[in-house]
Amino acid sequence: MPDKSPKGIDRRDLLKASIATVGAAAALAVTAGAANAEDAATPAANPSSGTVYTGDVIDGKKVVSALDVNDLEPGKKHFLYFQGVEMPTGQHWYVSVTVAKGAKPGKRGVLTSGVHGDEMSSIHTVHAVMSELDPAQMSGTVMAVTDVSSPALEGMQRRWPNQGRGIDLIDMNREWPGNENGATAPSRHAGLLFNRLLRPNADFSIDFHTGTTGFEVTAFNIGGMDVPEVKAMIELYPVGQIFDNHVYPGVLHNAFMDVGIPSFTPEIGAARVLDLEMIPLFVEGTMNVFKHHGIVAGPMGRTGKDVTVFVGNSAFPILATAGGLVEHLVKLNDKVGAGQKVAIQRNSFGEVIAEYTSGVSGEITGQRSDAMSEPGNPLVFILFNKPKSEDVQVYPE
Repeated sequence: MPDKSPKGIDRRDLLKASIATVGAAAALAVTAGAANAEDAATPAANPSSGTVYTGDVIDGKKVVSALDVNDLEPGKKHFLYFQGVEMPTGQHWYVSVTVAKGAKPGKRGVLTSGVHGDEMSSIHTVHAVMSELDPAQMSGTVMAVTDVSSPALEGMQRRWPNQGRGIDLIDMNREWPGNENGATAPSRHAGLLFNRLLRPNADFSIDFHTGTTGFEVTAFNIGGMDVPEVKAMIELYPVGQIFDNHVYPGVLHNAFMDVGIPSFTPEIGAARVLDLEMIPLFVEGTMNVFKHHGIVAGPMGRTGKDVTVFVGNSAFPILATAGGLVEHLVKLNDKVGAGQKVAIQRNSFGEVIAEYTSGVSGEITGQRSDAMSEPGNPLVFILFNKPKSEDVQVYPE
């Protein structure tokens, strides 16, 4: 644990405090000016409305800086842009928003993807789900945001290239719930989205992800199975693994959980590609969730009861100890035992320089897909169960 004894004020803490103070004051002035401009451009039809239109239109789609789905016309789909944080040029990063507003009232679900910029299957999954929804037949609302971290998506890279002291690469899925007056653009962007778009419109949420560049994963869900509402949703997916773990602060689904909104994270294969075999499993499971909440009608599709599901509460990492070419001896979803050899590594002469064995019994949930590795790179993650009395190991999604 870090030493928390008094040692004076760290200048970084002082800087953050100063930024927060100045930012809050500036935000009040800017918000007041912006509100006046928006009121002049787009008079509110309903003074109590939670939706704020900026007056801008992009490709025929209206732009909002806050959204209340209750303000939208029922029985149809709505396509909007949400105004996110500013770029260094003073222009904004915009986030696309699709809302399927049911003809009848009901639960409100929020689907997100693109929190990491290299996760294409997660985006396609949400697109596919939304294409199956017919608002005229729905009771409730589903809102989808598929490009949360727009700057990362532009480069198809995991992290947001933040223009701070040079370029810092910031992982958006460590920023939630964000801070509208934070010290970085990603923190402010997260704060704007969470406070003005996501949280106000969610009775439950699902944040879709994939493995990261260079490391692929199998089809599985992450969430706390000790929360009945979360357990009920996760078990409706016909996928082979469940990681029963709350993981760590800063991830989007935990920001929802912290404010009492049931949420979890599906993981869908490798980064930078469309996994057309895995995606339908998550589409089917998500439609099952909508049926569970009464948003859509019809019989359940396949669920976890129709497949063999392995549930683990911890992820055992195997890290490279050398540099060289990696050859895996097992595949995703394979069962392994403690002491079983799972990978070997060769140097430039083709000599075997390292052999890697599992320290636990469990199932392969992730593997390095790049054939070469530096020391310290994760090569394999094995899903397994630790006794509840021990500290479980989280998966670095």
